[in-house]
Amino acid sequence: MSKTAVITARLDVDTLALVDRIAGAHGRSRAWFAARAIRHAAEQEAELLEFLQKGIDAAESGDLIDHDAVFREIRARRTE
Repeated sequence: MSKTAVITARLDVDTLALVDRIAGAHGRSRAWFAARAIRHAAEQEAELLEFLQKGIDAAESGDLIDHDAVFREIRARRTE
């Protein structure tokens, strides 16, 4: 059995009603929906942070593309 932890969150009544509607449509609990939603949000945030870190690392190592070169490429693609 996997280890779990309990967290709490305050939701406005409209958000709670939406959670209840979605959880009910799946035949699941609020906790199931919350865990699923938090997992999805955390995975997306982790992907974004990884993407940004790659850019930061590239910039710090001097692996940059000139601004004008980027716009030339964009203009060239628009004319295709």
